[in-house]
Amino acid sequence: MKSNFLFSIIIASFVFFVGCSNRETEKVAIPLEDTSVQSSKTSDSIIRSNKLYLSDCKKLLSEAKKMDSILLKEMEVKNDVANKAIKAFTDFAYYCASDSLCPIYLIKTAQVAQSINNIPQAKVVLDKCIVDYKNSIHRPAALFLLAQLYDEATYLNNEMEAKQLYQKIIDEYPKSDWAKSSKGALNFIGKSDSQIIDQLKKK
Repeated sequence: MKSNFLFSIIIASFVFFVGCSNRETEKVAIPLEDTSVQSSKTSDSIIRSNKLYLSDCKKLLSEAKKMDSILLKEMEVKNDVANKAIKAFTDFAYYCASDSLCPIYLIKTAQVAQSINNIPQAKVVLDKCIVDYKNSIHRPAALFLLAQLYDEATYLNNEMEAKQLYQKIIDEYPKSDWAKSSKGALNFIGKSDSQIIDQLKKK
């Protein structure tokens, strides 16, 4: 019965409309070589369009917020929705790395990944948050979430690594709430459910 400290997903309300237009086109026989050229042009166009999209941080943030809002309404996160959210969050965090919101969306990615049991993905983004945003106020949260992954037997299952991360939070952020939570987690690490319950009853 390990304590799970999960964050609330930031509320962002966005309405997303997708417009589709159907046009009747006249069927014309196209020679094989023309089809190949057309396919190549279409492929190049898609690549250019994708590059432009990934360079537009406003659009990437808008998509991330949209998925944030969708997740908030979900009673139970489905894999397809979770994976779309993970893509939106990581697209923003990776392609707009200088934005102050990036650490938040890396942490959100980890939460969503954990919810669908994609622990490797959760670890990767938490590691990135910890290494790339050393001065971020959200870094201790990332450290704590990573420690929990190591602390949990069904996830990374490495108590020694968990202890080191909890202690790192206590040493580097002694006055933070995360330090208090880390001290509490260290008291329970390695103990069975019954031992934890007995310890809590004595308080």
